[in-house]
Amino acid sequence: MGKETGFLELDRHDRTYTDPKERLKHYKEFIVPLPEPDLKAQASRCMNCGIPYCHNGCPVNNIIPDWNHLTYEGNWQAALEVLHSTNNFPEFTGRICPAPCEASCTLNIIDQPVTIKSIECAIVDRGWQEGWITPQVSKQRTGKTVAVVGSGPAGLAAAQQLARAGHSVTVFEKNDRVGGLLRYGIPDFKMEKHLINRRAAQMEAEGVQFRASTEVGVTVSVASLKENFDAIVLSGGAEDARKLDIPGSELPGVRPAMEFLTQQNKRNAGDDEIRAAPRGSLTATGKHVIVIGGGDTGSDCVGTSNRQGAASVTQLEIMPKPPEKEDKALSWPNWPLKLRTSSSHEEGAVRDWAVLTKRVVGDNEVKGLECVRVEWEGGRMKEIEGSEFTLPADLILLAMGFVGPRKQGLLDQAGVELDARGNVAANVVDYRTSDPKIFACGDMRRGQSLVVWAIREGRQAARAVDEALMGSSELPR
Repeated sequence: MGKETGFLELDRHDRTYTDPKERLKHYKEFIVPLPEPDLKAQASRCMNCGIPYCHNGCPVNNIIPDWNHLTYEGNWQAALEVLHSTNNFPEFTGRICPAPCEASCTLNIIDQPVTIKSIECAIVDRGWQEGWITPQVSKQRTGKTVAVVGSGPAGLAAAQQLARAGHSVTVFEKNDRVGGLLRYGIPDFKMEKHLINRRAAQMEAEGVQFRASTEVGVTVSVASLKENFDAIVLSGGAEDARKLDIPGSELPGVRPAMEFLTQQNKRNAGDDEIRAAPRGSLTATGKHVIVIGGGDTGSDCVGTSNRQGAASVTQLEIMPKPPEKEDKALSWPNWPLKLRTSSSHEEGAVRDWAVLTKRVVGDNEVKGLECVRVEWEGGRMKEIEGSEFTLPADLILLAMGFVGPRKQGLLDQAGVELDARGNVAANVVDYRTSDPKIFACGDMRRGQSLVVWAIREGRQAARAVDEALMGSSELPR
């Protein structure tokens, strides 16, 4: 694939960022795309490696070598067709996916993987610019109706596929705008929201109906959906956040990360402060901020805090600091454990590992956070005697992950069985729950995960629903 000697002649050269001093002044995307000649050159590095391990790393099964070769040849429209054959929303994954495909790239054995994510993003952005992406309206209607509950990447993918199969699809979203965590969990500086609006418009033209500000289990009952639809797809998120169970965690300055991120995204969308923050405004301006949790959500809190003008930002992680470089002989082609520094970290933050929080200091408001250092042996954590310390804090943001979907309302009314982790129980063959009329996919089924897994499960669940309604399906799996 690509140029036979491309990987021998060219080093990896990826997209860059604008200067931190400039990008901290706004909430817009700040990636500097590669010019077309550079993109073609980078695509030429895709080698004919015999077994494309990038397929193994990509949850949506992107046909990466093919669209790399088409990009190298300058056949952008054909590359877009191949890209869309496995992924409904490459402009989402091309911005916020961590690119496990690149970790699996054969060239990553020498730390020089193909710039797969950048090429993917360039292909779809070119498709929108050229007007190649248009609604795909089904020529035949099946007369079947499907309710999709949740408009995150899993729900959007399932809805689009089902509409293209000819079914009448209605998407229910509890928030005031569609997009789920894509809309309110991902900061605008990582993915601007006009990208979601553009896809939603395409889907509406394909026949999908969106009902925002409609929470199933509260505004609309599950029983009414079962009465009025032939099938129901549960595609909500794993929104039950892990709690911080220490003294003082009840103070008003200790807040969930998603509440913090959502408020800023609503402000960016033009909402006034009352609408953006109905339970009270939450900003980091002038405050000493501590983010508990070392993952992507914590990183997003760091970037947002810095843009709001925080006095300082500290990010804590209970696990040990990962190695700077993975052991390729042990990890490749799988996703490796190694230190990852995001663009938000580069903008300014203190990061600390192997830290256990003990007590929030303060009376009516947060003043600090008592911590202790820990060591890990055999998977067990042990506090290090005499290592206690206190950090100044005005705002503590909890970004410690999620334990599963919320049970109140929707799942309580649905009455479907849950697995041992509290997620909706359904396999990855037919995605059917214990109720034969209800299917489940995405984070609600598998737990907190990546956007690529959500899109994959949404597509596969759509095929399962189509097969259940029609006896067979021509949708790709």
